[in-house]
Amino acid sequence: MRSLLLARTCAFASRRFLSALAGCGAGAPCAGVVYGFGDNSHGAVGQPPPAADAYVTTPVPSLPPSVSAVAAGHYHSLAVSAAGEVWAWGRNDEGQLGRGLHSPRNTWSNAELVRGLENVQVQAVSASGVVSAAIGSDGSLWIWGRSKRGQLGLGKGIVEAAVPSKVEALASYDIVKVSFGWGHAMALTKDGKLFGWGYSENGRLGEMGQSTRALSAEEYIGKMADKYSSSMLEAVEKMVEEKIRSEDNMPIIWEPSLVHEVSRLEVSDVSCGLDHSLILCCEYLFSLQTKLLVCIFVMDNTFLVLLFCSLGQLGRKAGPPKLLPVGMSYKPFSMSASVGHSLTLCHTTTEGTDGVETGLLSWGWNCSSQLGRPGQEDIPALVDCLSTERLVTASAGRVHSVALTSKGEVWTWGSGRNGRLGLGSSIDEAEPCLVDTLEGVEVLQVAAGMDHSLLLVSE
Repeated sequence: MRSLLLARTCAFASRRFLSALAGCGAGAPCAGVVYGFGDNSHGAVGQPPPAADAYVTTPVPSLPPSVSAVAAGHYHSLAVSAAGEVWAWGRNDEGQLGRGLHSPRNTWSNAELVRGLENVQVQAVSASGVVSAAIGSDGSLWIWGRSKRGQLGLGKGIVEAAVPSKVEALASYDIVKVSFGWGHAMALTKDGKLFGWGYSENGRLGEMGQSTRALSAEEYIGKMADKYSSSMLEAVEKMVEEKIRSEDNMPIIWEPSLVHEVSRLEVSDVSCGLDHSLILCCEYLFSLQTKLLVCIFVMDNTFLVLLFCSLGQLGRKAGPPKLLPVGMSYKPFSMSASVGHSLTLCHTTTEGTDGVETGLLSWGWNCSSQLGRPGQEDIPALVDCLSTERLVTASAGRVHSVALTSKGEVWTWGSGRNGRLGLGSSIDEAEPCLVDTLEGVEVLQVAAGMDHSLLLVSE
């Protein structure tokens, strides 16, 4: 086992990175104004109807003059003011804006203050497609919206919270980050503990909630074809019907539970994709025994990345429990998981080298060039076009990607549809492109939603 000093150093670096995610780096206070670009069909870019999609970086109106952090949900957006208040705009079908389910649709694009957090000094926010969350300066976690898959984490059978509600199951912990997938969620504590809850099918939360191995799509279709002696099309229709019926018996973890696979490790980062999870741990490797879980480890002498995969985001097939080590000579320090692709920032310099160079690893689906590189898609590989840039954060959208450099510059690539690259066109970009409309300003934070992105720009 490595020294305690190493673990503490790793944890400190991680907490410094998480602070940067909240909108400030190196502990220095900062504030800015919010810009957005991309799909505005739900008002996530903050442009009032009948405004169309934003193809270039566009200021989000109606926000306080100083904002300290932003978060992009699937189709809505959140911001934290310098005063610790939360503002929300975009889709509100599930009440994720915190203004009730009956607010007029034509007002959803207007950024409005989220009521119910008056006694909470909020320092960070996060969102999925149907819920929103805020982390208080005291480490408390507050959540609101509607999720039949248990993403609220408020207790058995609770599927709706019209106003921000405290997650009491985590009241004794100091939460520093929460991440949401399609139906699951994970929260990281200051001392490196990891909790998960929500929809647990296919091992996206690890072993919790898993009892039997689910059939793959191919196995299921074969089973249905035999059972009904029908054509492939009819078998697929039967599969959809069975899936709909199974909604009443979904495997759900209703309250946050410790992720046992990493309970003896110090977790330093977590990111939930649509239905997979990325976990970054420090110090040492461990043995995992679980069902329905494909485990990929990316490790060097200090770091370990554990991926709970259900879609084979690293090209692995589901099967018996096993560990699949992947050699890597880089030190990862942050991650972003999305629908079908993942991004990992890493240090690329070796020990003893002056300065710290960073690189970006990408892998997974590449249908719109969201990996930003050619070559094999099912293993992590560096995005060479960014090798000369010192990256501080990266964020993965549905089929686009965004990265921020230490100089405050923004690079985007992947699908250009709806202007989600902020480059002024709908053209896909196979390699990272500099968002040159931001020349002369410093960007403090980037956040990618499904089809839109937010920027926090220095005042």
